[in-house]
Amino acid sequence: MIAVVGHADLAPWTLALLEEELRTRLGRCAEAGRTGLVRVGQGLPLAFGRAAKQAGPALVAVVPTLNRVPALLRERDRRATGELLLLSQQVRLVEYDPADRNACVRTDERLLRACARVLAVWDGTASNGQDTTAHLVAYARSHGIDVEVLWPHGAERVPGLGEEPS
Repeated sequence: MIAVVGHADLAPWTLALLEEELRTRLGRCAEAGRTGLVRVGQGLPLAFGRAAKQAGPALVAVVPTLNRVPALLRERDRRATGELLLLSQQVRLVEYDPADRNACVRTDERLLRACARVLAVWDGTASNGQDTTAHLVAYARSHGIDVEVLWPHGAERVPGLGEEPS
């Protein structure tokens, strides 16, 4: 499987740039028979899902559950989640609280361990209280997972946009 990790505060024009980049890379993965894996949400997960649909690899969407019932998502993630479910060939229900930052990090780590490759949309900044991209890149590398860092020319982040749960 191939997963994507990255900043949650990517500018809309950056997401458009990335969708094309991801489509190219996922096309190669489709030829190798790999499946895409993404935790549902708006922004990068949706761009990854759209790129996977166009490039060909099957897509698995990970949906959070609490007590075996789909968890309530943030308002801004609900529409994107619906689209990701339509783009996916499989849905994996995983028990974690999407409003708990630590639970999200633990879930991402567990999902990365199931992958052979990670596409990291990362500008090289260190992880902080909101953004865990650097941590997830280091985690994947420390577990021998192939990591490819993407940061297209012209990519930008918008402070405060898409903040992860705290």
